[in-house]
Amino acid sequence: MAETAAPRVPLASVTPAIALGPLDGRYRGVTAPLVDYLSEAALNRDRTHVEVEWLIHLTSNSVLPGTSPLSEGQQAQLREIVTGFDGASITELAEIEQVTVHDVKAVEYYIGRRLAAIGIENLTALVHFGCTSEDVNNLSYALGVKGAVENVWLPAAHDLVDRITVMAEETRSVPMLSRTHGQPATPTTLGKELAVTAHRLTRQLRRIEKTEYLGKINGATGTYAAHYASVPDADWQQVARSFVEGLGLTWNPLTTQIESHDWQAELYADMARFNRILHNFCTDVWSYISIGYFKQIPVAGATGSSTMPHKVNPIRFENAEANLEISNGLLDTLASTLVTSRWQRDLTDSSSQRNIGVAFGHSVLAISNVAKGLERLDVADDVLAADLDTNWEVLGEAIQMVMRAEAIAGAPGMENPYERLKDLTRGHRVDAERMREFVTGLGLPAEAEARLLDLTPGKYIGIADSLVDHVTK
Repeated sequence: MAETAAPRVPLASVTPAIALGPLDGRYRGVTAPLVDYLSEAALNRDRTHVEVEWLIHLTSNSVLPGTSPLSEGQQAQLREIVTGFDGASITELAEIEQVTVHDVKAVEYYIGRRLAAIGIENLTALVHFGCTSEDVNNLSYALGVKGAVENVWLPAAHDLVDRITVMAEETRSVPMLSRTHGQPATPTTLGKELAVTAHRLTRQLRRIEKTEYLGKINGATGTYAAHYASVPDADWQQVARSFVEGLGLTWNPLTTQIESHDWQAELYADMARFNRILHNFCTDVWSYISIGYFKQIPVAGATGSSTMPHKVNPIRFENAEANLEISNGLLDTLASTLVTSRWQRDLTDSSSQRNIGVAFGHSVLAISNVAKGLERLDVADDVLAADLDTNWEVLGEAIQMVMRAEAIAGAPGMENPYERLKDLTRGHRVDAERMREFVTGLGLPAEAEARLLDLTPGKYIGIADSLVDHVTK
């Protein structure tokens, strides 16, 4: 009869709390900067920020009869509610929300509790004036996403692209055999191939840098109905526009209850495309490692395989692949679902947007892993050179093109260049001696023959090295 297992300590009760997900557990050190923008606490701080600034905006512009601008000291005290937002604030908000069972209403009450100490208790009714929850939420999410992109994701992405660009510059003249369809093909340089990736990633970063972060504050169905019912003489569109733009966002003048989230879909599609290009880079680097083009520098004390002592596994690139795939799974879902809302409002976006930080986190983690992986790579010049030297048949392209050019110039005996080179090279290994013997038997003009006899697979790189300038300028 099996023994009854002893009761285990519930890990959820352990202090500090054990994280359910890896981003807040194993990888917390990498993803922690996002917490200040995309966590639940950051969202509540941004909600507080929006509510405070709305109160200041309404009073500064005397939008409502009976209000007047607050003193500089009172405005400063209001803003201290935001700048002083801390652990105690998080706890208090949670306690209020247990009663309200509504997160934005909890923020309204949280601010209202502090107005008496500032001497403006009479303005309690002005907190959240004319707002539906989504007026506060859309602006708060826009501020959080904008901060995360500009202060965390973009700097990490730019740093990685800079690293790849430096590698491209350093290896711009290192010849490398290409492989199209997995087969030996016209040589290139390692630096030029790295530059291709840097160029592709840079284009996506430029798109992301131009992102418009839209916001609205126009009431329950986007009509300003409550605004005009209560204060009919105010220019509410101008009040809303100046407020949204004052937050550093772009005003969306035409919405339902929700800001339509199209800008988020556009941003996440661009980020996902960056991720996919980076994923392609990871698989390429992994493959180059597997054929010996790159040597991995062992980390002192680190274990490659638990049973095979000789191994140094490309784990950084494998880890990055997985995290890019997870990030894109979420980004794709967000981009496709956030643009849809039933009639004037449903709450699917509310649940979806709570995962923005997770999507960003896996991307940031992947970027970090690729950067660390690149730091541990050395170029195996000898392997690259040996690979080229065993594939002289790739010069067949050059020879037949020279024959075509000479035929056009009037040289005799240059018929059927492609077919003659196909017979020589297709499915056959051709060494230097056999290739040169073939060239000397073609009857080429002396200058053309000398040019081809001087050509080697390592020299057959066109202007690959100078093409790197397109990303290093």
